Amino acid sequence: MRRVVRGAWGPREESVETLAGRWKLTLERLTGLLPTVVSGPGEVGTWRHIRESEPFINFQPDEASLRGVLRDTREADGWTDRTGTRLTLASAGETGWNAELRGRGGGTSEFLLQTMMIAIESPDDAEIPDVELLTVLAEVWAPDFGDVSNDDVLDALEDEGGFGPDEPSVGWVGYLSPGRAALVPDGMTAPRKELGVGGILLEIAPYGNIESVLQANLRLRDSGALQPLPRPMERTAL
Repeated sequence: MRRVVRGAWGPREESVETLAGRWKLTLERLTGLLPTVVSGPGEVGTWRHIRESEPFINFQPDEASLRGVLRDTREADGWTDRTGTRLTLASAGETGWNAELRGRGGGTSEFLLQTMMIAIESPDDAEIPDVELLTVLAEVWAPDFGDVSNDDVLDALEDEGGFGPDEPSVGWVGYLSPGRAALVPDGMTAPRKELGVGGILLEIAPYGNIESVLQANLRLRDSGALQPLPRPMERTAL
């Protein structure tokens, strides 16, 4: 079973030190929620830094190591502070478990969203704490919007709802920043959780209930809660 926990936001300039701190906290909290993801034989706590056109390297994700790989990215040819600093980490855990994290943060582009994605592969019968995983992403990265979804949900939103790849949307669990939360329509009965960092989590539907997810997205879009950030983007969140 595969699911993706995602978050996106507008321009927000951040130092290597700040980004490394966000990455470290994300990995620590993910490991606490799903220790089987990062506890494969002989590689407890080890992550792989995935690099384009180069062999991956194993490393322990302490803050100094994370600062190092992020700094190396910024020193590479072609890097620009507008697009942000990318990092991809992967870990093979116990049988049937693995995770991949892809992030682009610290950028100031007026047209390119900054993003964080956690893709998790798990056995079909595993219980996954979706709400808690999205809470981690929301609290650590302070996105404009985020969700937990999979390919079936994304295909339905695109094919039946007309949502573009970069447009705000929610899966069976969604996060909305304070500005978006204020536009959630009256009468929407999805259970909600207010976060200390601001914004809300919405438990839209059980896993696999694609039609309910689609209808919720259409209602949220009609209310303005899923309107894209105006381009050129001048702020991090709606």
